[in-house]
Formats: sequence, structure tokens, C-alpha cells
Amino acid sequence: MRTPALHVQPLGPAIGALVSGLQLSDGVTDAQRDTLLAALLKHHVLFFEGQSLAPLQQRALAARFGDLHIHPVYPQAPGVPEIIVLDTSDNNPPDNDNWHTDVTFLAAPAMGAILSAQLLPPSGGDTLWASGIAAYAALSAPYRRMLAGLTAEHDFLKSFPAHRFARTPEEKLRWDKARSDHPPRLHPVVRTHPVSGAQGLFVSEGFTTRIVELGATESDAVLRQLFAHLAKPEFTVRWRWKLGDVAFWDNRLTQHYATADYLPARRVMHRATILGDVPFYRPDAA
Repeated sequence: MRTPALHVQPLGPAIGALVSGLQLSDGVTDAQRDTLLAALLKHHVLFFEGQSLAPLQQRALAARFGDLHIHPVYPQAPGVPEIIVLDTSDNNPPDNDNWHTDVTFLAAPAMGAILSAQLLPPSGGDTLWASGIAAYAALSAPYRRMLAGLTAEHDFLKSFPAHRFARTPEEKLRWDKARSDHPPRLHPVVRTHPVSGAQGLFVSEGFTTRIVELGATESDAVLRQLFAHLAKPEFTVRWRWKLGDVAFWDNRLTQHYATADYLPARRVMHRATILGDVPFYRPDAA
């Protein structure tokens, strides 16, 4: 029996593609994995419809693309610590309704992530992704030259403050360890993609606190401008979730925003995070 061919349909010129012809719960062959990686490199985020992924299946799928991260504070699927559970409602309001790149508080942030919709509100709860590559390319040449070689601080505390994640003694113990294990990290403002060689912006509202080579006033002004620039619609794709949808994104030069417009309804998502490499900037990159 022949395996159906994968079909990749672009959703926009800057970012996003819909993939069909694959049932993710069955796993992926080496050839399918390579095809998906090539599509990910080109489109930055891939969407799959009509899927059904249990936590063990999601972990197995994500592990085909690299080692997996265990989040220091988010709750986990029972017995599957590599799958984090994002269960939000009036009793647990969202904390990720800002533009962010996942786990940039790590020395080697995530290469990518796989997100699966488990329970959805009647309406709302869309997620947007933005291309740091497209946003960087749209800056003027003098501005790009100014940013080249600068470094920015990424701080765990900016997205995971104690008042939200250390409310009980048990949470406090876990949060204290997470804070100790994850001091502020320095990453390049302009990152070179380790596979394509493309340059892109690597700062986000969720974790970036300052540009270290600039004074506080200059840093704040530049970051405000870059955060606003990255969110321009022409660099983004918006996905309206349906049950059974899965998203797989390249975390290295994208960021995303989960809209929080559905409260008091409930939304439950499962995420597997694939570890990556240390960000770098190479001036002679493509």
C-alpha cells in the first residue's frame, strides 16, 4: 500500500503552511520527517487538521525531531513530564497572551514545539505566529547595521513572576529552584538561523528585558519599536483552532501570541518542546 504524499499549502508569503496527507499519531518515517523539516525551514510554522494525539503519542512524535525539554514550572500531563498542560480559564487566566519565543531563558533555547488542541472555547483562543526573518528583512539597512552584534537579556522572571507561579508552599519550592537554575541569559538581538543561515530578530516581549550595550532609555525605545514591528500583520499568520488541530513551529526565529479573548470559557492545549542550540550571530550569513 502506497503512503499518501504530503501536501504543503502555504498560508501566506511570510509564514505558515497547512500540511495534509499525514496522520501524526502513526508517527513519521525518516522521509516524512525530512520533508516536514524542509517545510518548517521554509514556512516556519506548520498546521495539521484532523489529528488525535494522546500525550504519549505527542511525546513520541516530538522526540523524532530532537531531545525534549521538561518545563520547570508549568504543569505536566500525568506520567508524561515532557508534555506541558496549558489549561486556562477564569480560575487560571492565561499568562502567554503576549508575543514570545519559548524558553529563551535557556542557554540553548528550543528548536521547535508541537502544540495540540485538547479543549477549546466556543469561540476565540486563536494563536498568531510572527516571522522574525521577515520582520528583520523589512528594516532599513542602517537600522539592521545598528542592531548587528548587539546582545539582549532574556529573563525567566519576566514571564514567570513569583506572584503568579509561587502562590503555595509547593509552588514556591518549585519556583525557587527554577529561578536558581535559570539566571538571566544573553542572546544576540539578531540571530543567525543555524540551518538556513537567514538572519532574524530574536527579541520578544515575553522574555527580553534590555539590550545590554545600550543605556536604559535607548534600550527601552529600541525594544518597544522592535516589539511593535514584529507584530505587524504582514509578518504573521493567525490560526483559528479546531479540535484535532496540531501546530509545529520553528522556535528559533519565530514568536507567537495566544489570544486571551475567550474567558470565562476554558481552553486546554498540550505542548511538547524540542531542545535546540545556542543562538549566535554570524555577519556573513545569507
